[in-house]
Amino acid sequence: MTIRFAAATIHTTGEDVDDQSVSSESDSDYAEEDNNFDDWVSDQAQNQSCRSLFEDKAFSSAAAARAHDKDVHNFDLRTISAKLELDLHQRLRLINFIRKHASTPEDIGNLTGAETFFSSDEYLIPQIEDDPLLQLEMDDWSDDEDLSSTDQRPAPPADLPSALRQMQLLERKLAQAHRDMAEYRSLVGQQFDAGRFAEIINEPVLSSPGPLPRDDDTHYFSSYCENDIHAVMIQDKVRTSTYASFILTNPILFRDAVVLDVGCGTGILSLLAAKSGAKHVYAVDASDIAERAEQIVKANGLENVITLIQGKVEEIFLPGGVEDVDIIIISEWMGYALLHESMLDSVLQARDRFLKPEGGVMAPRQCRIIFGLCEGSEILKERVGFWSDVYGFDLSVMASDVYKEAIVDVVGPESMASEPYLLKDLHLKDITTRQLDFTSQFTLVSTTPKRTKIHAFVLYFDTFFTTTGEPVPPEVPVRVTKEGDVTLAEVWPVGGKAPPQRRASMGSGLKQKEDKRVTSFSTGPRSQPTHWKQTIFLLRDPIHAEDGTIVTGSFYCKKSATNSRELDVEIHYSVRQNAETTIVGDTVVQIYKVR
Repeated sequence: MTIRFAAATIHTTGEDVDDQSVSSESDSDYAEEDNNFDDWVSDQAQNQSCRSLFEDKAFSSAAAARAHDKDVHNFDLRTISAKLELDLHQRLRLINFIRKHASTPEDIGNLTGAETFFSSDEYLIPQIEDDPLLQLEMDDWSDDEDLSSTDQRPAPPADLPSALRQMQLLERKLAQAHRDMAEYRSLVGQQFDAGRFAEIINEPVLSSPGPLPRDDDTHYFSSYCENDIHAVMIQDKVRTSTYASFILTNPILFRDAVVLDVGCGTGILSLLAAKSGAKHVYAVDASDIAERAEQIVKANGLENVITLIQGKVEEIFLPGGVEDVDIIIISEWMGYALLHESMLDSVLQARDRFLKPEGGVMAPRQCRIIFGLCEGSEILKERVGFWSDVYGFDLSVMASDVYKEAIVDVVGPESMASEPYLLKDLHLKDITTRQLDFTSQFTLVSTTPKRTKIHAFVLYFDTFFTTTGEPVPPEVPVRVTKEGDVTLAEVWPVGGKAPPQRRASMGSGLKQKEDKRVTSFSTGPRSQPTHWKQTIFLLRDPIHAEDGTIVTGSFYCKKSATNSRELDVEIHYSVRQNAETTIVGDTVVQIYKVR
């Protein structure tokens, strides 16, 4: 594919100044027309009664309210705005955020400027009608801010052309500030008035023209409001019994611990943590399922131990001034191909915000992405071959897109045509969100006893829990759950029956034994199937392999540019018939979506 870019238009310095002169002259006209109105609004804001950001107390003016907050609460809008490098709209969002959530100065002091509400239009809507703090112009925030500061003023021009250019620059900045303020007034007016009108006539509000910001979250969170998805996850015995086993068989770890459950869903992991002796559990979920989880907690008499918080973990604050979690962050964040849905990003942000750097435990602690060759003839027949003869008609055009998307399905252990290969080892204690987009090299050696067509690659993941927070040594194998294995009944009462009773262990040896315990499960073909199944990448052209055939290549994985909850995968591979030959086949590239 050849891509051509149109040549860029390059202006000389003189032409650029001329164009700017025309623009600035026009902008200055509008600025002059708006000047009296802006002065009037600013004067009104300065003389209007204004409420403190942190108390239900009103003052004679915005300046008086700001002075009170600075003296009493040691909070200064100018200082925090400068520290976070906030623009005008972000400052307005900050004010509305504080008023809406009754945030404390300590809460705001912990902000980094990267929080999602700084880009959300929801926080452009005033929480107090005609809030004077929202009506202040840029130069009303502080006498020494921006260009008003003597050390920020540009040096005097050396000659007339320099003076003219400097004047043009300042005029453009002033005009842009007026346009920004007019845009904000218009936006707030549209949203506030449209909302009030919708309440009166009980009709939906038509969205304003123009492109809306991309929303990758609404559908994702709403999908977790339904019962079915939670039933599927809880009934996944491999998943649920492994979490239950880790929590309930490690009471020394959980006893008197403060625990954060990220993406709590129905609250099952929080209930388990409370049962294992946690001092307090903060259960967080952005979905409306949090409302039912709160009812579940009360129904089980654990409302004094478990606190439900509905919201994104990136934005919430733990109640009571709790700044970090003593021991554990627990979460079932894994998606198809491990990273689909991008929930791990939220878990890592929770780790960075709340988990103590020393002694904290992430549960799970480690996940390994495993890759291999898959014979895949049954999947090929079901997904592709089916379309070639439907009641005597050829519908094979329907199969053309099957090769573009990863397939989530179960393949049996007999379909594996190579030994598993470790593609990516994720250590949750220290991995960063940037490292979740990755490239890995792989070498797969065919183990088929006879010449076979390989129709797919297969990907799955293994998950590990430790009580110490230390990495799992490479030689430690994952636990493979076989059909019929008794797992759930060993740690949790099922059907009203009491769990098996074991004699309590005593002494310091128990702690040492618990420290070394590793709990794990696999989602691979050799394990009992889970709701994650396996992720299958069908090949357009099968690989003709025999025992010892070598497939080498690169695996590229990143978040989709169009939806951060989805994955873009690119697989480059080539085939060598055996270790003795030096002849390597063509490099083949296939691109997939995981959604």
